[in-house]
Amino acid sequence: MTLRPASATDRAAVAALLTGAGLPLDGLPDDLGHFTVAEHRDEGVVGVAGLELYPDAALLRSVAVAPAWRKSGIGHELVEAALAEAARCGCRDVYLLTTAAANYFPRFGFACVERESVPVAVQGSVEFRGACPSSATVMRRALV
Repeated sequence: MTLRPASATDRAAVAALLTGAGLPLDGLPDDLGHFTVAEHRDEGVVGVAGLELYPDAALLRSVAVAPAWRKSGIGHELVEAALAEAARCGCRDVYLLTTAAANYFPRFGFACVERESVPVAVQGSVEFRGACPSSATVMRRALV
């Protein structure tokens, strides 16, 4: 298994993973900038995690692993890679929205926060404006 930066040629595989996991495609960039994929030499792309960068903050989005590879640790590695990328990019905080994984992300230091506490720039993302339901749990992790 190899983790690597995603490229535009991975878009179809990433879209298939997200669709299979019930995650929105809205706002998915064509070039997949700041996305990381897990690639198996025989099976291709089997996992993904992405970041949307904002001033001093990032939105972690599109974390998905193919069903056959769940519980293998790939998701954990992808989230850690995304957090490291956010830190390299100078982000102070990373936010996420989730409808099904609020119990998964605390192991990475994420905690629930009120929607109103999220920076306005992040609130302007496609996810906050409607791709994710208003009932989604909002979480934050401080990087500094």
